[in-house]
Amino acid sequence: MYDVHSVREDFPVLKDVIYLDSAATTQTPVPAVKAMEDFFYKYAGNHGRGAHRLARETTNHYEDARESVADFLNADANKTVFTRNATESINIVSRGFPWESGDNVIVTLVEHHSNLLPWMRLKEIGVELRIVKPAISGIVDPEDIADAIDDRTRMVAVNHISNVFGSIQDVGSIVKLAHKHGVKVLVDGSQSAGHMPIDIKSLDPDFFVTPGHKGLLGPQGTGVLFMKDPDEIEPVFLGGGMVNSVTESGYVPEASPTKFEAGTPNIPGVIGLGRAVEYVKDIGVSDIEKHELALTRDAAARLAELDGVEVYGPVERSGVVPFNVLGMNAHDVAMILDQTRAICVRSGYHCAMPGINFLGVDGTVRASFALYNTEEEVDILVDTVSKITSLVD
Repeated sequence: MYDVHSVREDFPVLKDVIYLDSAATTQTPVPAVKAMEDFFYKYAGNHGRGAHRLARETTNHYEDARESVADFLNADANKTVFTRNATESINIVSRGFPWESGDNVIVTLVEHHSNLLPWMRLKEIGVELRIVKPAISGIVDPEDIADAIDDRTRMVAVNHISNVFGSIQDVGSIVKLAHKHGVKVLVDGSQSAGHMPIDIKSLDPDFFVTPGHKGLLGPQGTGVLFMKDPDEIEPVFLGGGMVNSVTESGYVPEASPTKFEAGTPNIPGVIGLGRAVEYVKDIGVSDIEKHELALTRDAAARLAELDGVEVYGPVERSGVVPFNVLGMNAHDVAMILDQTRAICVRSGYHCAMPGINFLGVDGTVRASFALYNTEEEVDILVDTVSKITSLVD
């Protein structure tokens, strides 16, 4: 049975704050930190670059982490690449895909900048960006995406869960509709991986990206890129470790995933990510999802009942609750929450200006939930926001 109070023991900082900013970054559990500590103190070497015992042990732990992450996502390990973050993963695809002038890419208005700017930049090579608008709830109709597809559409890039609205997109239908037209699909799982079960083989995206430091509970500076067909993407970074052979006239890269991981990677981070994913798996991602959804929907409903508070997003939402206290700046509300009750929330545009502008506001306060949050913390949040509303003239 899910025991949130037992889980909280693995996140010491929660003794000092009410942490409701997990959509930006989650806290990392003690076992994952210990795994990184073991790397530094017991066997630190370089990955894939030596025959001595420390290099071998380092390589084994690094590749074990890849197997853990791939297994967690039900993906093939040789198609699972480690990156610095979801942003880098998306850029690898956008820069390495075989575009032709006149092609177009479809995104939605509720994308994080990381899943917008890399596609926007492709106009430099003659690739058009098409943006599909959501409903006011932040939910995108898959048929609207299908209607935007024509014979020059090469890619649909869509978030699984919006970091602005908490809206859950029907990516299964989007993938099927796009594939029916021969169009590739990139799914940004930054807010879904670790928060809900993900089955890559069933979902069938061409690309799936996620950072390590959100729902997967890993450290910052880690990310994952799954590619159904790695051979169609040219590596963006070239250098040590990613080549099979080099002569004066050229080079032959290694196969995936090695050819996409040039240079010394974030070895301790990847090892910590592997342990963090095992931690999530041991608790049970379905149980985590149920716990987070219950807290999130309760918080959204109770905040919406307060006079002077506006809550955004759909009723059926994931772990994100954006709101505003009418008549107050979002940053001021966040500062009061922090200074009076040590409640940590995000405020502003959340790296998603088009989505926030779509709401017609200058930013929101965003409370986001994870496996370690409690009903008592929801009570404190709602009570404190209620008190803040009394400060408005």
